[in-house]
Amino acid sequence: MKRTVHRIPITRARINLGQVVRRASVHREYFILEKDGIPVAGLMSADEFEDYLDSQEPGLKEQIKESYAEYRGGKTRDAKEFLVSLRGARAKRKK
Repeated sequence: MKRTVHRIPITRARINLGQVVRRASVHREYFILEKDGIPVAGLMSADEFEDYLDSQEPGLKEQIKESYAEYRGGKTRDAKEFLVSLRGARAKRKK
């Protein structure tokens, strides 16, 4: 999905901050804030920013690659079976 990227002066963003933040969070638009025509900051939804931070975790890409290889190799299990085992593990921890 192509995201809309808007380049706006930081003074205009400050004046319209509520609207800019709403557009970033609700409509998933990106904003590049500029000072004297020079990009100084970016604005995106908090969810997307958290996803970005997660993607920077060391080893995450390798973990995803390994998981995908296991999936392609048929090492999967039924979701109901997984949930039952997860509930059992939680119950054991509560005891």
